[in-house]
Amino acid sequence: MNFVPLTLYLMVMTITPGPNNLVLASSGVRFGFSRTLPALLGMALGLACQIAILAVALGHIKELMTDLQLWLALAGCSYLLWLAWQMTRAGQPGEAGDTARPMGFAGGVLFNWLNPNVWLMGVNLALLFLPSGMPLWQAGGLFAVVAFMVALPCIGVWAWGGVALARFLRSPRRLAAFNWIMAGLLAGMALWLVADKLPAGVLDGVPFV
Repeated sequence: MNFVPLTLYLMVMTITPGPNNLVLASSGVRFGFSRTLPALLGMALGLACQIAILAVALGHIKELMTDLQLWLALAGCSYLLWLAWQMTRAGQPGEAGDTARPMGFAGGVLFNWLNPNVWLMGVNLALLFLPSGMPLWQAGGLFAVVAFMVALPCIGVWAWGGVALARFLRSPRRLAAFNWIMAGLLAGMALWLVADKLPAGVLDGVPFV
């Protein structure tokens, strides 16, 4: 297994803006790093497990993905739009109230499974980096370890970034602007995921698509 390009690929895919990182940044602003840490660990572990499973079951998943892409995108879009709505209603950092809770460890683990891009990334990783001659269980284990070790600090940067922004966002007006910007980005990304998975020609004639 060629670890250098595998590591670089994972770094690029996990540190760039995406639903996971936007949610972690928003959680860092609202709840701080320590309360965001369970979701952070859950997302990294969930990503690692998902990649391992896809690597082991590549032969079956590859054919199934073609039929499931749109449905995964619709399910993920619905959840991301709900999260975007929750972001617009977020309160002052450190004053979230008794009813507001950060995403937990289990939520972080499951979050990736509604993101069709993570599914496609896992398939691409298996196609590009799955070594020939290595038992699938061993390759899947290595994929999981490398993915977890690379993803954890990369997505952690976004949680830390949210914590650093919290001081700047003490002003209610700044916080409201931040929440709406993050919600808009998340909603736009959700809709883009669906549009990207629609059959060819469906959006012909629609501007900006």
